[in-house]
Amino acid sequence: MSDEPGTLDTPAGSTDGARSGPRPEPLRFFGTSWVNHDDGYAARRAGVAVGSLAAAVASAFVLRFAYQGLQIADTGSFVTVLVVAMFAICSALAFRNTWDGYGRRLDADRQASLRGLLAIGFIGSLLAYFFRSLTEAPGEKLHREEYEKAREEYERRSVRRTGNPSKKKRRG
Repeated sequence: MSDEPGTLDTPAGSTDGARSGPRPEPLRFFGTSWVNHDDGYAARRAGVAVGSLAAAVASAFVLRFAYQGLQIADTGSFVTVLVVAMFAICSALAFRNTWDGYGRRLDADRQASLRGLLAIGFIGSLLAYFFRSLTEAPGEKLHREEYEKAREEYERRSVRRTGNPSKKKRRG
């Protein structure tokens, strides 16, 4: 197996030519249809866009109910402003983090440390997913670059010499 993400090499003894070389890494909701934009790719992208926008709207309603709960509890303006600012800032950070994740691999340790913040700003992540799905499958650009690089490396490694080097004519 190769160290590149999403690339699996067939064992050397395999005779299955269709499965040799790197294989694309599947994307959530798209599988490997992103490679050739087949198998309902456009419908899946539309469904993902609608679904993520609907989830963001539903989440905004849930946050609205939480805000109304704060108003009913009469916690005061300071707490209300703090909670609204927290959700706004966390949503902005989650949007940026999710958007950046579509262009490059993010550090796993940093992601683990931001998990709580990203959970609070879930609306930002949903909106980033929605906006990215308008142009491509979320993460497609990154996966395509990695897949093309792995294909090129595989082709370079698999180029064979022609002829038997032991039968090479000697000059003399």
